[in-house]
Amino acid sequence: MTRLEQITAKALERVNHDRYLLSKAVGKRAEELNSGAAPLVDMDVKKHKATDIALHEIAEGRLKVELES
Repeated sequence: MTRLEQITAKALERVNHDRYLLSKAVGKRAEELNSGAAPLVDMDVKKHKATDIALHEIAEGRLKVELES
């Protein structure tokens, strides 16, 4: 299993294996990062894609992901 697969699996666990919720959360957070938000993990926005940073943030529990009501 590659490192990215491990991070993705960990992130999926954090959202109860809801792939749709994870993809929406990663997309929304990536937009925030691209608009200048500071990453919540030690990753350089100039060296890593915003989606990869967002995925790491979720996997590490730095972001709480919930369904919008």
